[in-house]
Amino acid sequence: MAIMGKLQLGKQGITNNFISGLKNCFSTHEIIKISVLKSAGHEREKIKEYAEKILGSLGRNYTARVIGFIIIIKKWRKNKR
Repeated sequence: MAIMGKLQLGKQGITNNFISGLKNCFSTHEIIKISVLKSAGHEREKIKEYAEKILGSLGRNYTARVIGFIIIIKKWRKNKR
């Protein structure tokens, strides 16, 4: 199992296709690094909103961390409480 996968978030934002692609990446990776492109918006609040929206659609076993224009999502093996 590879540790880290990479995705890009563009001007279309978070779509159903993006979420399904993200879920598909987690079948082979533990951590996904999402680069937020300029066309998606480079405001800090917007990037935090994207992270929260992604976590909301993935479920409870995931955590997100925002570093600059990158969202790092980690899947935990055990359920979070």
